[in-house]
Amino acid sequence: MHDQPLLRVEDLVLYFKTRRGHVQAVDHVHFQLSPNKAVVILGESGCGKTSMAKAILRLLPRNVSRYSGKIELNGEDVMGLTDEEYRTRVRWVKISMVPQAAMNALNPVIRVGDQVAEPAMVHLDMDKEQALNLAQEMFQHVGVPVDFLNRYPFELSGGMRQRVAIAMALITKPQLIVLDEPTSALDLLTQANIMNVLKTIKWETGASYILITHDIATSSELADEVAVMYAGQIVEVNDAESFFSSPLHPYSQKLMASVPKLYDDEQPDFIPGRPPSLLDPPKGCRFAARCHLRFEKCDQDPPTFVVDGRSVKCWLYEQESATVIEPAIVKGGVS
Repeated sequence: MHDQPLLRVEDLVLYFKTRRGHVQAVDHVHFQLSPNKAVVILGESGCGKTSMAKAILRLLPRNVSRYSGKIELNGEDVMGLTDEEYRTRVRWVKISMVPQAAMNALNPVIRVGDQVAEPAMVHLDMDKEQALNLAQEMFQHVGVPVDFLNRYPFELSGGMRQRVAIAMALITKPQLIVLDEPTSALDLLTQANIMNVLKTIKWETGASYILITHDIATSSELADEVAVMYAGQIVEVNDAESFFSSPLHPYSQKLMASVPKLYDDEQPDFIPGRPPSLLDPPKGCRFAARCHLRFEKCDQDPPTFVVDGRSVKCWLYEQESATVIEPAIVKGGVS
């Protein structure tokens, strides 16, 4: 039993300035992750999942208009660190990332072995020979043939490039790995192989994961907990078993209903309408315009209710909840 979470995020805000206004990409998100756990962040494209990951890793573009909140890693508030301190002490040392589309993340004119070895040279103060030897170990760990060290990214298949990206994230032995759509461009068999690699790594190294995806089927392979994101906010957090059998939020229910079932003749459902613009989000519940259960109180912004240890940002649970938390850390991970 771990008394202290590995990662605690409180009231995280990330807005971007554009010609049309301020995009509220991450809007007062609270987040907590225990050691050796995997939390899956589910939601439609454009809901703020990747922006949240970049806010945690402090990989920010120039047009940030607001970036605030508290990020604690092993009890230390890393938001108080300078950019240089964060780069040398946190990013790729304690937290690393497997980005979406490995081909775009890898330099096409540098051998993959050199690219995987680079974080070890920069952050672990290894010489090139030592770093390449460690890269070789990482290749074996993720199932990449050792002779691929001298190949270029374009000589590898999509699945092998993704394994190389995972090896690069692992080489400094970080406690937390952020996985941004790690299987999005791969065929089903390769997706299954990559997920098996990730499960093995989690078991062998004790690492924690934040898995960002909109693929519910894939996420179920790895999840200990599920957090559902909609229009820049977390609307539900649930343990994986409860979520996949009985999601709470109407948006979560619609997401689950949209997944085809192998042994069921029922047709997949769909979510009407489209997500609101993050330039000017609606007042009240942000899902209300698309919700089949909408009622008068939905015009007010709901707090986070805790029902049987699970949290949900929806007025439907006002009567069932024994606790109201807004803003706060909720049992299970995210509020």
